[in-house]
Order: sequence, then C-alpha cells, then structure tokens
Amino acid sequence: MKRKWWHDKIACQLYPKSYCDSNGDGIGDLQGIISKLDYLKSLGIDIVWLSPIYQSPFVDQGYDISDYYKIAPEFGTMEDFDELLAEAKKRDMYIVMDLVINHCSSRHRWFEEAVKNPEGPYGDYFYFRKGKDGKEPSNYRSYFGGSAWEPVKGRRDLYYYHMFAREQPDLNWYNPSVLRELYDMINWWLEKGVAGFRIDAIINIQKNLDFPDYPADGPDGLCALGTVIEHASGIGEMLEDLKRNTFEKYQAFTVGEVFNMREEELEEFVGEDGHFSSMFDFSQHLLTMGEHGWYEAKEFDFAAWRKAIFETQKKMEPIGFLSNIIENHDEPRGASTFLPLYVQNAAGIKMLGTIKMFLSGIPFLYQGQEIGMRNCRMQSIEEFDDINTKDQYRLALRMGLNEEEALEVCNRLSRDNARTPMQWSNEEHAGFTTGTPWLKVNPNYHEINVQAQEKEKDSVLNYYRKLTALRKSPDYKETFVYGHFIPAYEETENVIAYYRRDERNCILVLGNWGREEEEIRLPRTVRKVLLNNLPEYLAEGQKLTLLSGQALVLLLQG
Repeated sequence: MKRKWWHDKIACQLYPKSYCDSNGDGIGDLQGIISKLDYLKSLGIDIVWLSPIYQSPFVDQGYDISDYYKIAPEFGTMEDFDELLAEAKKRDMYIVMDLVINHCSSRHRWFEEAVKNPEGPYGDYFYFRKGKDGKEPSNYRSYFGGSAWEPVKGRRDLYYYHMFAREQPDLNWYNPSVLRELYDMINWWLEKGVAGFRIDAIINIQKNLDFPDYPADGPDGLCALGTVIEHASGIGEMLEDLKRNTFEKYQAFTVGEVFNMREEELEEFVGEDGHFSSMFDFSQHLLTMGEHGWYEAKEFDFAAWRKAIFETQKKMEPIGFLSNIIENHDEPRGASTFLPLYVQNAAGIKMLGTIKMFLSGIPFLYQGQEIGMRNCRMQSIEEFDDINTKDQYRLALRMGLNEEEALEVCNRLSRDNARTPMQWSNEEHAGFTTGTPWLKVNPNYHEINVQAQEKEKDSVLNYYRKLTALRKSPDYKETFVYGHFIPAYEETENVIAYYRRDERNCILVLGNWGREEEEIRLPRTVRKVLLNNLPEYLAEGQKLTLLSGQALVLLLQG
C-alpha cells in the first residue's frame, strides 16, 4: 500500500453553529473555533472537518448553499477563515471542508436565473421536466418526505427535481458547464489551503435522465430514492472525472458520504487509487433506522452491531481505509444509541470509544463525543429545529403512533441530538454563548462539561486523550494504522474483541457489553496492559475476568 499523509491521522468533525460562539449572538462561529484549536490539539486531533460554513438560507442547516465562494455571515468572514487556516497550520493541523455538490440552494443565483427562464442556459444547470397526466414527472419520494418534484411557480405543468428539500434543487452533473463551475470552485478552496473535503450525499449525482416510475413502496404511492439510485449508472466515471480534475492535483484528503453503493464497487471507491481517500462506515448506524422510517426503528442489538463492525473490517482489509464514527451531525449521540442502559455511564462511554479508536481505518470524533454528550430530550416537536425530524414525526403519526410515541421516536433518533450546543462549562448555556442559543442546550451540562472533566483525572475527556495518545504512540502506531484486523471471541455473547497484529506487536482489544462479568481465556500471556477503563484488572495467568462495561487494550506475548 502506498503510504499517504493522512493514513495515521485522527479527525474530528465540528458543527460550527453549535461549537463555540465568540460574539454572543447565540450561533457558533469561526472565531469560536479558532479559540478552541489548542483544546483540539490537546485531544490529539490532526484533521478538523467543518460542517458547511458557506453562505446559505439555512433551510437544511447550511446544506443548502447559495454562494460557494462566501462565508455565511453568521460564522464570520473570509478573513476569519484565512486566520483559521493559518492558526491550524501553526499547530500542524488540517482543515477539511464540507462539499455539497449534488444540489445547491433555491436562492443560488444559478437557480434564480433558471426559474426565470427554464429554457435558457441556466435551465440546464438543473432538472426541469414536464408533468405526466397532470401529475409529477415520476413517483419519487424525497429524502425529506413528499414528492421529489416541485412545480415551478407561474409555469403550468413544469417541475424541478430535488432529492432533499424543495429549497435544494439538484444540480445537473450531465451538463459540462455545471462541472466547470463546480471544479473551479473546488480548486479555488484547495488553492486557498484547504486540505480536503468531506463529500456530501455524492452517490445521488447519478441519474436516469428519463426519470421513469418505479413500483410504489408506501401508502403515499411514491418510491424511495434508494430504489431510484439502484437503477442509475455511471457513477464511477463521474467520480473519476471529479477526482482527476480536482483532488488528485493537490493530494487532497477526501472522505465520501456514500450510501447505496454496489458492493463490487468498493475498491473503485476507496481502494489504493479509488475515487476517494476514504468513506464513512455507516453499517452500524443503518441498523438503528427503520426500513421505511423512524416509527419502525429497532432497539440496539449488540450481536448485529458487532457483526456489522466485523464484516466491514474484514471486507476492507485488503482494499483500503474506511472512516470510523460513533456519531456525527446526522446521527443521535452514540452514548445513547450503542450502549445498554446499564452501561450508559462514564465506563460504558469509555468502552465504546476504545472499541472504535483501534479499528482499522481513520478515527473520526464528533464534537462533544469526547466528554460523553448524550441525547437531549425535547418536550414537544416545536423544540426541534431539524427539517427531517419534523417529517419523521408527521410520518410516525400517519403510521398510527400517537403524539407521545412519535415524540419518543424523535427524541431517540433526531439529528438535533448531535446539534445541541457544545457543553464547555456549568455556566449559563453551558459556556457556549453569552446570548440566547439557537438550539436548546442539553440540561445535563451542569454535570457533563469540558471544564469539570479537565479537572478529573479519570474523566471521559482525559480517557479520550489516552486513547488518541496510544493510537499515535511510536511503539504501536504502525500496528494500529497498518496491522491486520482479526476478530476474536465471536462466540462470547456480550463481548466484542479483536486483534491488531503485525510483525512487531500482537494487541488485543476487548469490551464487555454484558450486565455480568465474562471469563476469557487468553491465547498467550499479557506483556503489558496498554489501557484499562476501570481501576480493576482481574487476571491470573492466561485467565482474564472482564467486568461489565470494561474495556482493555492488551499487548500479548509473541
């Protein structure tokens, strides 16, 4: 494998709107991020991925971009961004931007020109189609619910296509003019000094331009876009063209948000010379979502979760690097999702972090994960901000849940769980802002905050620092980055365990998700306990007792 600059890095995603507010307007900003770079450095972070900070009406929290070349004034100025780049560079850190290029905002100049004259040059920047028999051009359900086709005001029987919200029209990737615009923009940011991009919803750029109907899969008579994408083709050529004209020229780090990919295309996507440097492993998160909506979502299943991790790791070993997450801006908090109630505590959160940190691939933290931030319970649907949550609430009601049950589903699975403001201290509004926060602060900030955990030797925060330090340790980094991944103790019902091995080291990572202790017979003696999330270490020769909620990282003989 050709070694790349990003192979041994640890990344952290920041949701700028909720990270740190420097001016008291209730919205996090770039100066707030700059003020926390030393904190991120102390956490062992090398790469900082920023959720979108471009100019936007914020219908979908910045994923509806109205100008790709401007910073949203809510976050600051381009001068602030240049300062962020410079300050990150001083600390040997890299800034990665969010790249949202399947769609733009309906308030982007391109779209405003297009709706004025759909037959003009900008009309072909998007997908305008005539209706069929007085209805939409096809029966596609947008990701946010309802038809993926929106009628054009003042134009009878003419629609435009949007896979997400109606304020997010899809860009026409089959128009060379659109590609030139997008490639020029990407290269402009790379020239500025951005180290790479997280690439949003990129599989959606491929379309069947005939937009045929497919069998309905719900009572609304519509078809899910996953089915639509399965019937489209050509994504490989499109992504290679994108890479060749942009990322490749700058040795940029790219991580794709990819769903609905054909398994046989995995090497093309993230192999040694793949379309992207990496892509996120969502295999475990997909287990928590219902097939048709949150209303039918299953409870956490440890065996299925462990199996998903192992299958993905084994599949990826000969191919390349995935990016491993516990949570992100689109998922609820991992501490509230992937742990049974009896270990939803500091020990359990440390255990979850341990298992994820030493997998093969690139560890991605998300803001607040390092202090064990939890889901935030909302008292009514009005307290939520997220457009998708509100759609899922309405869907749950339509499918027979009562208001209390529908709210409970949203409290468990809403994206807003990860978007509540970062909890810096026990001061008002968790030290996030001196103003009124744009979104509710989790009331548990009095107990869970950075300031308190800095002072506690055994806090979740200081344990995360041990995790990153161990992964980067000169004695073990090579093993964790390039060593083999080998599942272990798969027959033990409540334990997840695996080896990371190379010619130099044999390291065993274990976690006990069960309520009871588990006895483990080790294959060889322990040379050194590299990490333990509990004070107790119960071992006698090759017999190990793993307590409930305990995680161990053991260096074995031979």
